[in-house]
Amino acid sequence: MSFFPGNDPVPGDAFACDAIEHLIIPRSSDIGGFAVRRALPSVRRRLVGPFIFFDRMGPAVLKAGEAMDVRPHPHIGLSTVTYLFDGEIKHRDSLGTELVIAPGDINLMTAGSGIVHSERTPENLRGHPLSMSGLQTWIALPDHLEEIDPAFAHTAKGELPTFNDRGASGRVVIGSMGGLRSPVTTFSETLYVDLALEPGARFPFDAGQEERALYILSGEIEIAGDRFAQDQLLVFRPGDEITLIGGATGCHVMLFGGAAIETKKHIWWNFVSSSKERIEQAKEEWRTGRFDIVPGDEDEFVPLPEGR
Repeated sequence: MSFFPGNDPVPGDAFACDAIEHLIIPRSSDIGGFAVRRALPSVRRRLVGPFIFFDRMGPAVLKAGEAMDVRPHPHIGLSTVTYLFDGEIKHRDSLGTELVIAPGDINLMTAGSGIVHSERTPENLRGHPLSMSGLQTWIALPDHLEEIDPAFAHTAKGELPTFNDRGASGRVVIGSMGGLRSPVTTFSETLYVDLALEPGARFPFDAGQEERALYILSGEIEIAGDRFAQDQLLVFRPGDEITLIGGATGCHVMLFGGAAIETKKHIWWNFVSSSKERIEQAKEEWRTGRFDIVPGDEDEFVPLPEGR
């Protein structure tokens, strides 16, 4: 998805829980008829583990006649991760990939040295009301892998391990938790877990990952006596054992994190790199049409943002 123009997310209210390093309130912008809330990057926190970008798409209902149409646009130096809770998106890219992602599936597109893709409402769903809800995140590549060949991997919902125990249920999307391991391959230690808690249900978020955070998708969660509501990002201090407790109506959250990126990463529009010069090169390549085209979606593109 394109890097939408908008201000950085802002810090949240004060809280008592010592285990929480930052509370971030995402900023919202409208893209194609539905809200997108950006939680990362922010002024106070640029990354959590390798996650350099975290967007909450919807939930929303596109009216009949409306559609999601993110035109072809480029990426370098990162992997995009698309994960839906509702709706469908048709993905096309410059490798020739063409498929529809459904709720619970995961698309991992590694840009490396450069890729172009589009994301649109499938043709068979146009003309009808369409619910849309999901997440799109970017995972920064290690410096020595920023220029690898681009690649695309799709993993179906049924291939991802699930758990359901004492009111805590969910899916390990990337990485491992509680003895379960996802088959999705990444280039650095990464954790991405879809978790639902019934009211009062408890779930240990252990300190095995160097950096950890959660995003509250719906409901309310309690941590060490503090309660946190929907559409808040909580970044935890390293090393602390944390117990998550479902609030009065339960909650749906996304746990994420992984190994810290030690070097500085620059992000501009859809480009991520440890080198400012490489980003300037990518800007010029897109401006002059030197990226590959997207087969089947050659007629449109997102122009380079002006004045940036």
